[in-house]
Amino acid sequence: MLVPIVALLAGLLVTTTANTAAGTELRNDRRPELTNLIEKRQQDVSAAEERADRLRRDVEALTGGIGKTDAGVAQQQGEAADREAAAGLTALRGPGVTVRMNDAPRRPDGTRPANASADDLVVHQQDVQAVVNALWAGGAEAMMIMGVRIIATSAVRCVGNTLLLDGRVHSPPFVITAIGDPGRLQRSLDESGGVRLFRNAAADFGLGYEVRVEGDVTVPAYHGSLALPGAKVPE
Repeated sequence: MLVPIVALLAGLLVTTTANTAAGTELRNDRRPELTNLIEKRQQDVSAAEERADRLRRDVEALTGGIGKTDAGVAQQQGEAADREAAAGLTALRGPGVTVRMNDAPRRPDGTRPANASADDLVVHQQDVQAVVNALWAGGAEAMMIMGVRIIATSAVRCVGNTLLLDGRVHSPPFVITAIGDPGRLQRSLDESGGVRLFRNAAADFGLGYEVRVEGDVTVPAYHGSLALPGAKVPE
């Protein structure tokens, strides 16, 4: 007696599911939609950056014109120009090193190394920050990550296994280039505890870590916003 009842209930369930789906997938994969949303936001960021660059150029042209007739403005412009290099607002060229960091490659069978978790196989924010700190400590005169100039107010932030810099998302491998004395920069990397931990993880789990000496490399000027809404001049 139970068999017909179970069959009837199963039939009702199938019919209800079909009517609810109405020819669509109930468990629709939203990853393509999320990918399109990320791409759209990146395009919006690029458009906003281009507009900001145009406005900055307009401001510089206007203030430059005023400086020709106003001695006070001209003096301030001269003092600002003297500090541009130290602030990272001019390009710099010279010898240095490049550090390349990458996630561990996927195995063909989808397995992981023994005793490794998913977090052990990717480059994390603290790993990139450790390299950046070591290069600054080694006397780096200028630095860029993924071609983006890094200055005193730049922040190294990771979202998942991607790096967020100036509103743009970068996927590994992460490439960090610093200008300075190559020998001193390499020694600073070797002496850094955080870098040493990542190198050990690279040896254990197959992450990528490579240091290359650069005989001549150019780090571009910083073109982002210099506004500091949370800062104030100390009394």
